[in-house]
Amino acid sequence: MRRLDNIDLRLLRVFVTLADSGGFADAQIVLNLSQSTLSTHLAALERKLGAPLCERGRRGFRLTEFGEATYDAAKRLFVEIDAFQSRIGRDRGKLMGQLRVGIVDGVVTSPELGIQTALGRYCEYAPDVFVDLLLGTPTELEAAVADGTRDVVIGPMSQKVPGLTYQPIYREPHALYCGSRHPLYGVPDDGIDRAAIEEAPFAVRGYLHFDDLYRANHPRPCGTVMHMEAQVMMILSGRFIGFLPCHIGEDWRQRGQMRPLKPKTYNFASTHFVATRSADAGRALVQSFVREIKRQAASSQPGRIASPA
Repeated sequence: MRRLDNIDLRLLRVFVTLADSGGFADAQIVLNLSQSTLSTHLAALERKLGAPLCERGRRGFRLTEFGEATYDAAKRLFVEIDAFQSRIGRDRGKLMGQLRVGIVDGVVTSPELGIQTALGRYCEYAPDVFVDLLLGTPTELEAAVADGTRDVVIGPMSQKVPGLTYQPIYREPHALYCGSRHPLYGVPDDGIDRAAIEEAPFAVRGYLHFDDLYRANHPRPCGTVMHMEAQVMMILSGRFIGFLPCHIGEDWRQRGQMRPLKPKTYNFASTHFVATRSADAGRALVQSFVREIKRQAASSQPGRIASPA
């Protein structure tokens, strides 16, 4: 095996993306490359390394033992490269490298939690930083920052993972909603009793371990979702009631397609955190972005927790 050069780093990144994607189909979308181009890159890397990295055929895509070892080594290499870029950027007074961010879905309409404004400010003074943004459930994001595949994650975390630093940034108001085709939609709040709520089919968010049921004192779930957009679809079907953040529900209420049910009774606030690895406390690339997230959350009025400092 000859010594690797710069072009091999690009081939290694293609290979890691293939492995992360579990095959060519999803990797094509992520890399915006054709399957034939991906195959050419993979074959070139295998020739340089001197051994096959994966098996692909009727049985699907699977890494060889050598491929597994190469994948692990490449992931460690890229972490070191990112750290090197951060150190060089710090010494030059610039932020450089890759920032891997994770956030829950359904927050783009929240001025406090939608990170688009914070991201825009960050990129103004950190134009050399490559930003990788991922959506996921709170559980997935917490695991990702813990294992090093994400640098910063934002959402209603459990706060139970060792080695992570959690900073509360905002309490997100929620209400119980039904769609315009639901039998309760036209019923005034004073005409909706506890029995009516308990009898209505209820959609819960699976990652909350049925906390939604307890908040509504509902006896059982009739549907489950993992993302807010899916919850909106369940409610708009006219079949289910369920909790939604108010900034999402209000948009649909104004369209006449959804309404909150007895909001003074059925409501709660979910605390969102920004979580990072404790070992990254001195990493400017990460902490500068955290400051922007906290600054954005602090610009809110009700529900404010964070200070921009």
